Amino acid sequence: MSKQDLVELLKPFGQEHLVNYWDELSEEQRQHLTADIKEIDFAQMVKNFNQIKGEMNQTVQEFDEHMQPVPSELKGSFEKSTSELLKQYEVLGLKAIASNQVAVLLLAGGQGTRLGVNYPKGMYSVGLLSGKSLYQLQGERLVKLKQYADKLFPRESSSQANSSIPWYIMTSEHTQESTIDFFKKNNFFGLNGENVKFFEQFMLPCLTNDGKVILDQKSKISKAPDGNGGLYRALYKRNILDDMKKRGIKYIHVYCVDNILVKMADPIFIGFCLSKNANCAAKVVKKTEPDEKVGVICKVKDRFQVVEYSEISEKTRNLKLADGDLLYNAGNICNHFFDIDFLNELCSKHETELKHHVAHKKISFINEKGERVSPKANNGIKLEKFVFDVFPFST
Repeated sequence: MSKQDLVELLKPFGQEHLVNYWDELSEEQRQHLTADIKEIDFAQMVKNFNQIKGEMNQTVQEFDEHMQPVPSELKGSFEKSTSELLKQYEVLGLKAIASNQVAVLLLAGGQGTRLGVNYPKGMYSVGLLSGKSLYQLQGERLVKLKQYADKLFPRESSSQANSSIPWYIMTSEHTQESTIDFFKKNNFFGLNGENVKFFEQFMLPCLTNDGKVILDQKSKISKAPDGNGGLYRALYKRNILDDMKKRGIKYIHVYCVDNILVKMADPIFIGFCLSKNANCAAKVVKKTEPDEKVGVICKVKDRFQVVEYSEISEKTRNLKLADGDLLYNAGNICNHFFDIDFLNELCSKHETELKHHVAHKKISFINEKGERVSPKANNGIKLEKFVFDVFPFST
């Protein structure tokens, strides 16, 4: 495309500044910038930005006024369930696992920056005597779980000599290559490599506070991963749902990579969901201290969602039930159950309806003089979706 073609493409959306340095670029750089521009759905981007503008200044009081706890009939409790009931849930879950109906999906798009390393979080060794990484701990748990389920339900288990629970791993542009290399180097931690599927989440352009796309370099647009809620677009666009359906997968357990204590494809959790005919569920931890900085699952305007700690007033955080428990105690740990039909319906028909959230960030940019500047204060926003944004679509 010529410069004029690009200007005509960008002008309706007020983004002509993206080609300000076109005349300075080499042919290769022009091709790179053109590819970046063509990847963006500017109409959708403007629509997304207009939707979040009003939410950027939403106050704590607005959430408080509309919050309600999750109804008791929709909750289960590990500590309040009898051992017999927990065993029933576990048997249901293990039977589904042995029948090859369960897959596990890992959200692994993040780098280990906060851990002090420059590689994917899953490759991090947390200091155990074994020296095992997060990936290894999780992979080995999957191996043991499938062996246990197959032993209990030999008739339901696969006839394949080396079957394993399918493990879908969503990476990002920054973690894809190194993650795949790490798994290959470690022989997939005892899993069948054919049952470990990697797919990359999409990227979104970074914006100024007035909605202008930021140039990271004269020939490169600044982009960031679209959040763990980008899962749903990636499932559909990367043909992962099709792969699941070909394998006969009915139920999916989703979790985040930095959960070192995660119970992979937790049979009790899965069995509980199956017993309730749930198409979407969240496993939570009981919040016991009002000032614990964890978001809670609740209802807002009669729709289920996660409200972050910072979005709840001190008064509401301290509300208690008659037994002394916090009224809002369903602490979100990004641990979810979905059935395949729910995901298929959501991803094919409602993914674009999922709302975006705003993250205010320090984003390097090219200034009016053509110089790259690394700001010391937040100067832009990244739009992202969260995995729990699908709750309102569950019936």
